[in-house]
Amino acid sequence: MPREFSRSDRVAEQLRRELAVLIRDEVKDPRVGMVTLGDVEVSRDLAYAKVFFTVFGDEKVGREAQQGLNRAAGFLRRQLSHIMRLRQVPELRFIFDETSIKGARLSALIDEAVRRDRSTHDDESDPSND
Repeated sequence: MPREFSRSDRVAEQLRRELAVLIRDEVKDPRVGMVTLGDVEVSRDLAYAKVFFTVFGDEKVGREAQQGLNRAAGFLRRQLSHIMRLRQVPELRFIFDETSIKGARLSALIDEAVRRDRSTHDDESDPSND
């Protein structure tokens, strides 16, 4: 028999869907541009929710968006209370997810290392060097 999702998992998924629409349509803060919501982790008692997000841009843009989202957290929580059927809507904490930026940085370093390695091997195997 498949394992059922816990209540906090179901609430987290609904929060993610509703927040995506609210942020897109209702948040007017210029620091909050194109954000993509990743994971939402809700505490077992449904009192707190960590909302992980990414942005198109660098780390500075992400930090500014985080400030804007955390500033709008009370407004978003109030809007969620009208939409969702919960006794208590979790307190929202927005966290900038840097994994995509770190991944891109690491990928660029690997590409550079491969390029240097190829150029070194090409120089060694070039018969005109003899």
